[in-house]
Amino acid sequence: MAARLTLRDVALHFGGVKVLDDVAFDVEPGQILGLVGPNGAGKTSLFNCISGHYKPSAGSILIDDTEVSGARPATLARHGLARTFQHPALQLHETVLENILLGAHTRLPGGPLEWALRLPHTSRAEKRLRIEARDLLERNGLGWAADVRADELSHGLHKGVELCRALLMKPRLLLLDEPAAGLPHTEVEQLIATVRRIRDQDDITVVVVEHHMGLIAALTDRVVVLDHGRKLMEGTAAEAQSDPRVIEAYIGKDATDAAA
Repeated sequence: MAARLTLRDVALHFGGVKVLDDVAFDVEPGQILGLVGPNGAGKTSLFNCISGHYKPSAGSILIDDTEVSGARPATLARHGLARTFQHPALQLHETVLENILLGAHTRLPGGPLEWALRLPHTSRAEKRLRIEARDLLERNGLGWAADVRADELSHGLHKGVELCRALLMKPRLLLLDEPAAGLPHTEVEQLIATVRRIRDQDDITVVVVEHHMGLIAALTDRVVVLDHGRKLMEGTAAEAQSDPRVIEAYIGKDATDAAA
């Protein structure tokens, strides 16, 4: 069941530098929200707060009705959150299947000692997850690559592998960090179709950080625009693209005045 994400007055300070300033918005279950803004707007910092890589200096982050602000990534995974990164962190000398299975550690019973000892119940669970991982790769057009080493695949396929790894966690809330970065146009179109299919079939809420405005316009239900760590506006992608404040944030006031 898709999760609701709620942010209330989230702030982040590094020393005397205010990186995020009272950011607040809601993502309803099953929505695809785009988080956009110019370079340095605070998008990645906010993503890191939501995914547990940064602890906010103030404010509240909730998944459904559970406060998760400052929780570790492993704890957030148990609440149904999974994330991809702009630069996929794959074990390049391992097979695609082994990389996918790294996303399933939260679904294995017991802990590291039981996993190392390969106790019967752990082995049975791992076998089931291997079958599930192969099926996931098949459904996402990567079944042929299951036993191929990751370093033999292209950058675009690395993105697909990382997405499958996140999906094996059975997320209810999926964070995608610049999924279209480095992809050619044809693969961007395929990515849009894939994310929409995942949202609909698996009932997942999606938040995506992306500079590719064509993808944002085609994919998202709503967008939140950040600028200098503050929420500048919230609405549809079309509304954001025509908002003078957003245009100014992206291309500068002088260019906005000249266009007027």
